Amino acid sequence: MQVNIFIPTLNAGKIWKDVLAGVAMQTYPISRLVIIDSGSTDGTLDLINEETCDLIQIDKKNFDHGGTRQMAAETFPDADIFVFLTQDAILAEPDAIRVMVESLANNPELGMVYGRQLPHKNAKVLETHARLFNYPSESKVRSLEDADRYGIRTISCSNSFAAYRKTAFFEVNGFPIGSILGEDVLIAGKMLLNGWKLAYLSHSKIYHSHDYSAIEEFKRYFDIGVFHINNRWIFEKFGRAESEGFKYLKSELTYTLKHNPLLIPKCLIATGAKLAGYKLGLHYRSLPLGLSKSLSMTKAYWSHS
Repeated sequence: MQVNIFIPTLNAGKIWKDVLAGVAMQTYPISRLVIIDSGSTDGTLDLINEETCDLIQIDKKNFDHGGTRQMAAETFPDADIFVFLTQDAILAEPDAIRVMVESLANNPELGMVYGRQLPHKNAKVLETHARLFNYPSESKVRSLEDADRYGIRTISCSNSFAAYRKTAFFEVNGFPIGSILGEDVLIAGKMLLNGWKLAYLSHSKIYHSHDYSAIEEFKRYFDIGVFHINNRWIFEKFGRAESEGFKYLKSELTYTLKHNPLLIPKCLIATGAKLAGYKLGLHYRSLPLGLSKSLSMTKAYWSHS
């Protein structure tokens, strides 16, 4: 099965060379490596060999989480599997792509798979817990029938490292255009509603984590609130998100108490920021556009709203 890898970039920074090295070490042959750059000025493009990859350049103001990825897939559709990475996700092992391909090849019911995210090697306690909680050591296959059991987590996935069967991808019209974020969750939901299954592959790994401040957490969860209220069908088909937040907090407090009790105040402040941001995001239509933009992590979205 032929594989194309797609990576959106904008000033990828020092980690970029490790991301490219992770792709280069893969044992499964990559048909195309497609870079979609939104105007990098930090030397990101200097590390790209245009003889071995395809480069798409767009204006920063035109970047759209779903639309940009969709455009790239439509520009280079000549593969059986589309793999999406982010510019800060480092493939952890040489067979990471191979594991994904073999899973899709061996199970024709799978429309997409996503891999396990490990914390970066210098990750702090809270970001380490986030990866351990959201990306456990046990693999799972999920379908629409699992919605009653897993709720909204049924369609958990991440384009930081995900692979899509091309036929399933285009059957549901690919990624949405104009979503503030969550293009991966939206396509997962559409695939499950169309009868496909998705799989979480714990043995296909990347290094990917973030050390967000409380303000950044607020803004990120404001965007998640906006995303959820603009896609109410997710709640209708898969349930709401609040109960998952309480499970996460309980797990985070237990983990933090064990590894660094002094971080408990930071943990509680971050949780409060997330909850406040999310609740406000759910009611963003009552806010002035300028205020919503200032509260959001995804500034470009509001220029098109």
